[in-house]
Amino acid sequence: MARNRAGVVIIKDRNVALIKRVKNNETYYVLPGGGIEHGETYEQAATREAFEELGVTVQVGPLFATIVDGGEQYYFTANILSGEFGSGTGEEFENRSSGTYQAVWIPITAINQVNVYPTAIASHLIENDNSEKSRREP
Repeated sequence: MARNRAGVVIIKDRNVALIKRVKNNETYYVLPGGGIEHGETYEQAATREAFEELGVTVQVGPLFATIVDGGEQYYFTANILSGEFGSGTGEEFENRSSGTYQAVWIPITAINQVNVYPTAIASHLIENDNSEKSRREP
């Protein structure tokens, strides 16, 4: 059975915070997040993962999306409160045999030009951006 996960969706100036992964000569992007530890709520796990992977303290907001894929994955909107984006020191940064990790900002308009996982969240980001854009335009 897959482990339940939690992650964050941080959007700033129509850019989304992602982790650029290069592994086995493949480049792809993932949302910051990871497994729920014993005794943690989904929100607490999302907050911890944002700090470990991005180096920032966040305020977790409403649920952005839920995905069921072997386990449950909960992605919350979040705002950065403090820290230095890109200074994450989680265990994934120490084990270079599993590839590289780099915190990056990607324009939401470019999401469909790169491999972003989970793909359902990538699609949801584009849909939300389009609906926000249509509300702003007369």
